[in-house]
Amino acid sequence: MTQATPITLFNSPLETGVRSVLILNAADFRAFDLTHLTWLDHLVVHTSDIGGPRSLHPDIPQRDGELIVRRRNVEDGLRLMRRLQLVTTDYTSEGILYRITEDGAQFSQLVRSDYGRRLKDRAIWLMDYVGRIDGAEFVRMISEKIGRWSIEFQSEGNVSNGS
Repeated sequence: MTQATPITLFNSPLETGVRSVLILNAADFRAFDLTHLTWLDHLVVHTSDIGGPRSLHPDIPQRDGELIVRRRNVEDGLRLMRRLQLVTTDYTSEGILYRITEDGAQFSQLVRSDYGRRLKDRAIWLMDYVGRIDGAEFVRMISEKIGRWSIEFQSEGNVSNGS
């Protein structure tokens, strides 16, 4: 008799991929690189850290190390969402940028659970917040809220607030 392997959804590629789709949907077809999507993935569940609505995930100490693990999860999630054609990549002189597809936008409308609705609300709030600050201010805010070491570890070059 074989024993079933438990499926882990918490911080799985599926969970982070769906969050990326919802973030990119709220971004109104703007594109972001992996570093920015990793930061946005962190911020969308910790919105109270930047003066936003109540965070979806609990505040735990030493969360700056969370980004090291989160980056890989976001990357794996984006890869899954690309295979499902919910996200596409743009290869530009600034690097690889991720953007939602029409199918991804339609999928976003199907997310209707209580958690999903609250996540979409926070993604919309976050995109509005990020859209009001320039790239340098965004990096400064990430440095203050998440940690300088995380910024340096993840830096991929040119930093902007989306295309």
